[in-house]
Amino acid sequence: MQSLTWFLALAGCLAFAQAHTYHMGACPVVEPMQGFQMNRFLGLWYVIQKTSTGSKCITYNYTRGEEPGEYVITQDSDHLILGLTPLKHEYHYTGELTVPEPSTPGRMEVRFPLNVAGSASHVVFMTDYDTYAGIFTCQKLAFAHRQSATILSRIRTLDQQQVDKIRQRLSQFGVDPFDLSIVSQSGCSQGNNSVDINIDPNTFTSENLGNVVRKAGEKIGDGVQWVSQTGSKVYHKIAGTEEDHTTSSTDRNSRVTNGKNDGRLETNDVEWIP
Repeated sequence: MQSLTWFLALAGCLAFAQAHTYHMGACPVVEPMQGFQMNRFLGLWYVIQKTSTGSKCITYNYTRGEEPGEYVITQDSDHLILGLTPLKHEYHYTGELTVPEPSTPGRMEVRFPLNVAGSASHVVFMTDYDTYAGIFTCQKLAFAHRQSATILSRIRTLDQQQVDKIRQRLSQFGVDPFDLSIVSQSGCSQGNNSVDINIDPNTFTSENLGNVVRKAGEKIGDGVQWVSQTGSKVYHKIAGTEEDHTTSSTDRNSRVTNGKNDGRLETNDVEWIP
């Protein structure tokens, strides 16, 4: 399971990169919603449309963090890679949200464990808290930026008029709404899956990395010990220095004298050299 998690971490990097579009220059200015109230925004949201993604059954769950002004966002979905196989699974990807300016709570920063470039903006630019929401994230790179927009709903569907309203607002901010992909919310798994993958801020801590290295070292050590012991046995076999074991009466009785073979003893016991 550990190796599967690391494989999916790499695959997750590819899926994460595909959920963005890349552009030259600075991030577009997307203004956060005025009077935004995070306590009303918390809870489960279904992703209706999202920038350049092939995943389905995506949900966002916003919860409170350990400290005031800190929040947690968990993205659950069918993994893009495993979704091509018949394997039943759930993929959980957890990031940390902070509010740099308490006076502007709708403009947050998010950090995900697979995002090697660091944190990105996370702006709630419109919502009614009970039906729909529009999210825009952007991350500044050296000479460019990557961006992603998401349309959310409290249920698995959203009225087309609400979808069009959010897409129109994105267009006003200079964000191309035609970059968004429709996310299917049908045929989604409901638990009882054979594989449950969790990628969170604790997945790649020094302690976890140390455990992986230590386990790998133990496996290598076991292999070296086996080779050493096996080599020693082979050497003693060839040198003839291995101690002779006393043959039990049962073994002696199992031997049959073959008169046609000049009285030599034959036995069914076969000695294997590993």
